[in-house]
Amino acid sequence: MACSTAHPAESSPVATPIAAHISRTRVGSRDAAATRSAYPRRLRARPSRRRYSCRRTIGWDCPVSYVCATRGRGVAHFARYIPRLERIMGRPLRSVAVVAVAALLTGLSATAGYGAVAAGEVTSPVPFDSPGGQYIVLLEEAPAATYDGGVSDLRATQPDEGDKLDARAPEVQEYTEFLDGRQQEVAAEVGADREYSYTLAANGFSAQLSAKQAAKLAATEGVAAVVPDEIRHPDAVPSTEFLGLEGDGGVWEAVGGPDAAGAGTVVGVIDTGIAPEHPSFAGEPLGTSPGAEPYLDGNEVVFAKGDGTTFRSERVTGDEWDAGDYSTKLIGAKYFSSGAAAAGYDFSADVLSPRDGDGHGSHTAGTAAGNHAIAASVEGIDFEEISGVAPGAKVASYKACYAGPDPLDNTDDICALSDLLAAINAAVSDGVDVINYSIGGGAATTTLATEDRAFFNAAAAGIFVSVSAGNDGPGAATADHASPWYTTVAASTVPTYEGTVQLPNGFEAAGASVSVPVGEEITGPVVYAGDIVADGADPAQAALCYIGALDPAEAAGKIVVCDRGENARIEKSQAVEEAGGIGMILVNVTPSSLDNDFHSVPTVHIADTFRAALLEYVRNTPDATATLIGENVTGVETPTPVVAGFSSRGPMLADGSDILKPDITAPGVAILAATQNRAGEDPTFGFKSGTSMSAPHVAGLAALYLGERPNATPAEIKSAMMTTAYDTVNDDGSTATDPFAQGAGHVDPTRFFEPGLLYLNGSADWAAFLQGKGLQDFGVEPIDGSDLNLASIAIGSLSTPQTVTRTVTATQAGTFTASIDVPGIDAVVEPASLTFGAAGETRSYTVTFTRADAAAEEWTSGRLTWTSGDTTVRSPIVIQPVTADAPAEVSGTGITGSTDVTITPGITGELPVNLSGLAPMTLLADPDNPVEGHTGDENSGADNDGYVTWIVEVPEGTALSRFTLDSSDDETSDLDLAVYRVVSPDDLRYYQVWQSATGAADEQVTLQNPTAGTYLIETNVFSFTDPFTWDLWHGNVPAEGGEGSLTATPNPIPAEQGVETTYALSWSGLQPQTRYLGVAQYGDSAVRTVLTVESGQAPPAATEAPTISGDPRVGKKLTATPGTWEPADVEVAYQWLRDGQPIEGATAQTYKVTKADVGTTLSVRVTATAAGNPTPGVADSAGVFVKFTSQTKVTLNRYVGTSSHDYAVTVAVTPSGGEAATGEVDVWVNGRSYTGVLAEGTVTIPLPPQSRGVKVVIAQYGGSDTVASSTGVSGFIVLR
Repeated sequence: MACSTAHPAESSPVATPIAAHISRTRVGSRDAAATRSAYPRRLRARPSRRRYSCRRTIGWDCPVSYVCATRGRGVAHFARYIPRLERIMGRPLRSVAVVAVAALLTGLSATAGYGAVAAGEVTSPVPFDSPGGQYIVLLEEAPAATYDGGVSDLRATQPDEGDKLDARAPEVQEYTEFLDGRQQEVAAEVGADREYSYTLAANGFSAQLSAKQAAKLAATEGVAAVVPDEIRHPDAVPSTEFLGLEGDGGVWEAVGGPDAAGAGTVVGVIDTGIAPEHPSFAGEPLGTSPGAEPYLDGNEVVFAKGDGTTFRSERVTGDEWDAGDYSTKLIGAKYFSSGAAAAGYDFSADVLSPRDGDGHGSHTAGTAAGNHAIAASVEGIDFEEISGVAPGAKVASYKACYAGPDPLDNTDDICALSDLLAAINAAVSDGVDVINYSIGGGAATTTLATEDRAFFNAAAAGIFVSVSAGNDGPGAATADHASPWYTTVAASTVPTYEGTVQLPNGFEAAGASVSVPVGEEITGPVVYAGDIVADGADPAQAALCYIGALDPAEAAGKIVVCDRGENARIEKSQAVEEAGGIGMILVNVTPSSLDNDFHSVPTVHIADTFRAALLEYVRNTPDATATLIGENVTGVETPTPVVAGFSSRGPMLADGSDILKPDITAPGVAILAATQNRAGEDPTFGFKSGTSMSAPHVAGLAALYLGERPNATPAEIKSAMMTTAYDTVNDDGSTATDPFAQGAGHVDPTRFFEPGLLYLNGSADWAAFLQGKGLQDFGVEPIDGSDLNLASIAIGSLSTPQTVTRTVTATQAGTFTASIDVPGIDAVVEPASLTFGAAGETRSYTVTFTRADAAAEEWTSGRLTWTSGDTTVRSPIVIQPVTADAPAEVSGTGITGSTDVTITPGITGELPVNLSGLAPMTLLADPDNPVEGHTGDENSGADNDGYVTWIVEVPEGTALSRFTLDSSDDETSDLDLAVYRVVSPDDLRYYQVWQSATGAADEQVTLQNPTAGTYLIETNVFSFTDPFTWDLWHGNVPAEGGEGSLTATPNPIPAEQGVETTYALSWSGLQPQTRYLGVAQYGDSAVRTVLTVESGQAPPAATEAPTISGDPRVGKKLTATPGTWEPADVEVAYQWLRDGQPIEGATAQTYKVTKADVGTTLSVRVTATAAGNPTPGVADSAGVFVKFTSQTKVTLNRYVGTSSHDYAVTVAVTPSGGEAATGEVDVWVNGRSYTGVLAEGTVTIPLPPQSRGVKVVIAQYGGSDTVASSTGVSGFIVLR
């Protein structure tokens, strides 16, 4: 489970095995195990079978019971979970049953805030009278990190903004050599020997000096300061102090002291249980007399809460738990295990009772509401006293998660969704005020997951719900828990326990450490683990310090540098110890957290930013040495709060991205709190990191708020926290403003009681939101997702100017003035000021957002601030301008057809439509229960709990892959669909899973630009009443090519930003009885419209083509015959065509030729429609050409002559249009004929000698294919 006494492995990215009926949910702490197990998210049985509703498993992260840090994804789980897939695939799968691997999405990032930062100028009184000892001498020249030039022949070394200092760069080497020389000169002034030389983040050295030497150096030219070396004790500030709760002037003092903080409230913790003996949960024995303190009423614990309502919970007993474990502090404890038992969990590593078998639940409960001033000790080391955020609150524990049998693996733990829902239900039933839910399931895909529905109701009941954002950061769109009715919490750093790594070359790096004793130094030779590989060991495993992979001959007596990754962090130090090493430098290889683990050898855990410089020295310096120091002696304070690298980020891709998550940030790195113990054992404490740790901080703050304002709504508390939050910082101390990392910012309880304005909302508003998203029909007026009255504004798709509305409720009188800034967006607030005469008054305002120069398809963020005097009310804003606002889906029918698509462009200019497809979808058949014409029926999966599976391939270059599940019974049947990307057909470990498991019959999974590979599709026949059939279709749309013809008209689209326009998608040449998919992508954006075409039946076919009869001359009538069709019983329609184009109004069976037809080809198109078939058949007749008319002119070489003259006839044929006439001309002279062939429309025919008389010449042109015949007449006279 989350943080057991084990040290789970940090696994490499591989894949996750698919298991049987259990889907588990991870607790949101982030620990050493970079593993995640994954099971089908929601698995339910058919009627009359026993079913369980579960979420897909995600894994936990724990190095040890007292340390939790970062994790990735992977799995190691029980072989007993495999039998269902064995039946599915018809082969044993035991070979993949117990595997520790990680998912492809590991990529941990950004450190928890540790790292060297250039020190500023340091001044200190000159210690004239101080005794001799260790001193630090700082010189006036800038160190390399800030040197911007000025020394002759030495180039500047200060990196540009956004870049990092490269200690190996030639210019840096040259400058540090210069500084080294200067330091030697200064040290030589007093004959001192330098111990450490600082040249990068500071310019100076340390040395043993007498008081006289120190005084002389202080007066030396070029020396900025001489200060005694101080032994600083750890300054890890408890999170309660960091939050401003403790101490004089703290929030606790303001509310009446720690015992009053959260008094009258109950914090319910849904988790792994609780340790009842722990002093964090100690209380007085329960009495039986009603009063202010909880008491017993029979077997029920009763508590009169501050809001006037009553908490009432039955005492349960179980393994290592009896009725005496309840007290006036721990007033509720229940456990829920049916779902886990049904999944095959045998409880050998946990107990059937509310007792915590893992430590995670005790830690979250103690963080939220543990008692005040509890002395904490870990591994024999005493730390500061700790307190819960609301120590005056009561605690109720609801155990729904159980530890697995392998203490080295947290992925064999289990949280069955059915148990979790039972726990939520019990918490609501008992009457808690606050629920903490540090449990997650990966990036949210909807705002209405099963738990979300339960929490909707809990929030509607007035319960504030705090949930963890998840530990899959720092990648975008990784956050869990997308719903607006609870508060999603990111994790940030607080000042913690640190150590320092020093090298003789001046290298210094602060990092996390609790294993190097404070005030001590460990110095020794240093080696890189990857260079000391044991015989026969894998070099890669040696670099990661696997046990047995290090050569003892090379490691003995040395400090070993180990890379982070794959195996557990504390296993690495165990490997170093077993190889004879004396210390370890654990270095991140990618941005990630720094973790306070209790290691086998003294260890400092440093950030990846130091790795290159560290290895450069270690691997290239003869006799290299290093020193580990048990505190941060770099002189650089680690900036806090920094959003942890592991903390999951937005944007939320669920349901249009109109909700900003996370909502807020709270401490979640290296948090010290209670952990588990068995009955009779001593209580324990532990450091844990994760959003599991940040969520209970917010839960405790909600209890603190309710202690003062018992009737505050969840929305009020959330709004007060968000609008008074402050910005976190980056690793270098600069302000961080990314709302997708920090939400509204870091929670600030010193301000949240006086927020100025509140953004209130409730169940009616949430219902309208869901109605608008089409997620559930509440029968209410829907609202746009961006108009939900939250303290943040998110617009997931901005193409046209959009106006959002907010209503605020004042907590004080005054006038508030708005200021707003969203880069690249024109934002106008109306009205720009709001005046309130008294607290409780409400006002509404609008904000209109118009894209200016913000890039399309990229998020931009900003802030709206209302100010009244010293009161500021801040709201984060995130907006994604889009190339176009287009429908996600359009559909059409027919082998040939078209459909109109209406879009609103977000740009002005030409918008190309890039088309993919069309691609046919395949109807998959149930291999064990084939049903003709369908995939299956109500009997599908009858021998396998309703499950049917298939293996399909998704090829390279696929633009879209879709899996669609349709039922013939949409009223009473319920089917579920899951798609897994697996390693191979023979290796069903999976990388990713997508699920569609609503309460409806039809389900669909669509993958945009999917990764090529093998996919397993799983359907489940969940419930039904009557016999029915169902179809499962699958199709891959190639990015290029496809079947038939798919066109967009016009393309490109002439676009004007914000102005609605319509284009047509047209298709032809499809196969009958086939479902097709296509994709229209707008420019290079991610905006797409998916086209689904049902081609339907084959159209009627013409076995004999239509014909035309009649004389195709102007004024003549043509008659069409329809031809012969199959089937014969069809209705026909006619359309006369001129040169292939329809003639307006010419739809009768006959047609009268007009002058407009001259020189064109006339044909008739017959459309045949058969009853019940929406696709008509079409056939065209052969064309008939309407010829051009012609004029034949006859001329002679002479018209009067004698018989001795030569005579010739010239015939010219002129058509009314088109090209010159061709063909033959017959010339008749007094009954005798002569023939000639036209050339360019003319021909000259010589005549034989002619006798006397009058000669009549007649020329007859017989016509051609395009020119009609004509006749010309002339004559001549022969005199003698």
